[in-house]
Amino acid sequence: MLASGSSGNSSFLATSKTRVLIDAGLSVRELTKRLAEIGETPDDLDAVLITHEHSDHIAGLARLVRARAKKKGAKPLRVFVSKLTAPQLDWSGADGKPMEEVPVEAFQAGSGWTVGDVGVESFTIPHDAVDPVGFCLRAEGIKIGIATDLGYMPDSIRVHLRQVQVLLLESNHDLDMLRVGPYPWSVKQRVMSRNGHLSNANTFDYLQTDLDVDVQQLVLGHLSEQNNHPEIVRMGAAQALERRGMEPKLIIAQQNARTEVFTY
Repeated sequence: MLASGSSGNSSFLATSKTRVLIDAGLSVRELTKRLAEIGETPDDLDAVLITHEHSDHIAGLARLVRARAKKKGAKPLRVFVSKLTAPQLDWSGADGKPMEEVPVEAFQAGSGWTVGDVGVESFTIPHDAVDPVGFCLRAEGIKIGIATDLGYMPDSIRVHLRQVQVLLLESNHDLDMLRVGPYPWSVKQRVMSRNGHLSNANTFDYLQTDLDVDVQQLVLGHLSEQNNHPEIVRMGAAQALERRGMEPKLIIAQQNARTEVFTY
């Protein structure tokens, strides 16, 4: 996970044949820097998968795609985005001119496809975007689940996240911190709603009652900088996992630094 938080989100998956970015909420400069830290480069990306149109998930997307388009002889960077979300994206450059041809491959939320040797499954999530989705990725015998920006955990998502070995799950806010925090009441209501963000309490409940026993790496992310703290999340998650009788590796994703590399 290259970044996870309220200001920018992006994750990276590599197999022996394919390189995929999930969300592009970082500037191209920062994205390039964090990829370089793990020996990768944007030039080698095969595709970008977009969960939804909020800026913390697409801030660097247009420039990333335009930069690839300007490279002579380079293959277009494929962008997968849901059919309803696609019209929400702005492909204008700094000069305000749109791209002549955008390599968007629109999909129906809930559908699946392949990118190289990576199998992709999309699923609808409850969030206040036009058509937000989460993803499950399958490659070389490993299943990875990505579910952030969701107001609650419906049964459908619980089913999608079964038999995952690596899981990125939202643990956005502590309810008490949010209630007394600096946000206007309208924003607090939005965050706490069923189309907002997953609270620590809801996340811990899922971990304790329904986290799949196959999970080996559990990454909790999209933490609010104002209404949460990594140690609150770490302690609460550890207690929930102990009650569940599970001991996956627990990682708290950060906004300002990438996580370690998970290798299989």
